Amino acid sequence: MSYCLRMSTGDMRQVIRLLTSVERTDDQERVLESVRQHCRERDARHTHEGVRRRLTVEQALEELLDGTPGSDMGAEYTYAFDALVSRHFSDPVDLGAWRRPSWFYAMDAELAGCGVPSALRPGDFLFAGPPIRLPHPGDAFPSIGTLATDLAGQLADAYEAVLHRLAPEFQNTAQHFAKLMRFEAEEWAHAKARGRTEDTIYFFFT
Repeated sequence: MSYCLRMSTGDMRQVIRLLTSVERTDDQERVLESVRQHCRERDARHTHEGVRRRLTVEQALEELLDGTPGSDMGAEYTYAFDALVSRHFSDPVDLGAWRRPSWFYAMDAELAGCGVPSALRPGDFLFAGPPIRLPHPGDAFPSIGTLATDLAGQLADAYEAVLHRLAPEFQNTAQHFAKLMRFEAEEWAHAKARGRTEDTIYFFFT
């Protein structure tokens, strides 16, 4: 079994505002209808795949919006939060399928040995969890991670500086992340100049 990793960029504050609004605007209601449709499509995929859940992703979304998520473990809340993010963030970038996502912890250790700070290592930003508290998915996946966009340039610099010191098995992935984050750093600078606030790089493993 392989796990797919994707990345997108956006303003996480918009997602949190939508979740915590007491009286939503017409625009927020229109956004929510799109999010609900996304959740229904996810539920349809689960049904097609024979996945049995305690509640649907759409129900989990409504509980998050009401501020009343259940205390039981459930991946539905993670999928519901992902649906909210997907509606507000950029089109996702496919970062490939990984048979052993735990491999990133080995890469993390390799980077640590070269002096790369923990906040810039994949064990931190790929598996950091959502920016709000959600019921545990009940398994390691789906998994959410985030990186502050203003750290993208630092990450690119750090990886490029140690690339030649990494074991061969980590070099291609480190180089790929460095190129991605260099691009994101440039996009962040352009966005700031236009008054936009795309503050978060979002990762989703499923």
